[in-house]
Amino acid sequence: MALQEKLDRFKQQQEKCQSMLSNIAAKSASSRSTPKPAPAAASPFPSARPSAPVKFSNDTERLQHINSIRKAPVGAQMKRVIDILFQTRQAFTPEQINEACYVDVNGNKDVFEGLRKNPKVNYDGKRFSYKAKHDVKNKNELLVLIRKFIEGIAVIDLRDAYPNVMEDLQGLKAAGQIWLLSNFDSQEDIAFPNDPRVPIKVDDDLKELFRSIELPRDMLDIEKDLQKNGMKPATNTAKRRAAAQVQGITSKPKPRQKNKEFSKKAKLTNAHLPELFQSLKNS
Repeated sequence: MALQEKLDRFKQQQEKCQSMLSNIAAKSASSRSTPKPAPAAASPFPSARPSAPVKFSNDTERLQHINSIRKAPVGAQMKRVIDILFQTRQAFTPEQINEACYVDVNGNKDVFEGLRKNPKVNYDGKRFSYKAKHDVKNKNELLVLIRKFIEGIAVIDLRDAYPNVMEDLQGLKAAGQIWLLSNFDSQEDIAFPNDPRVPIKVDDDLKELFRSIELPRDMLDIEKDLQKNGMKPATNTAKRRAAAQVQGITSKPKPRQKNKEFSKKAKLTNAHLPELFQSLKNS
């Protein structure tokens, strides 16, 4: 029987019971208004008082809540299930999901198929469970995973591995086993392995060379340098300036802007590897 039909029947029963109670109360009031002869002997029991209004269960509100959930869009129902799987990290049968969040997986084919095909859900034929991007369960497994990514791994890809993964990342960083590089320009942190067997040492000559390099101030010169090194510039300043002159617009050279990607890397290095360029700051 559908849930709505149960609600309708329950409401009808409430109305019927309330009507019966009203009739009983009316008959009782009319009988008290009619004078009766005094009884021969007093009754040993106290006189019955009018019954208090019957208070029905709050089950109606719960059933309405369940009905609203099951009438919600498929995506909203799936999100409720995935949230339960993510928070508990346990495997649930469809019946257990129904008890936990009132989503009828077996009764809604679209919800069932959507969960079965969802990349964040694992289904073994009987139970649903949360599926993280990387299958790690503790700090040791997390460290082994990060060491496999020499070029770094995005922290956003590790957030859902297990509940306290962020605390373990900070613990590995504090122990000097990994680097967590971040800056104000980028919204994503990157985790890099830190192998103590490979200490990083920068020669003074390399530091001086890094300090002495200066980019050309004119875009034409920058594009020429890129072409000399076998790279194709993303802009064509000569063509743009020629078009501006044809249209009678004087092209003014723009002030030099730092390369965005280079700026990010420089900030990353300066912010998190200060020992590499300490001599540059002191000079």
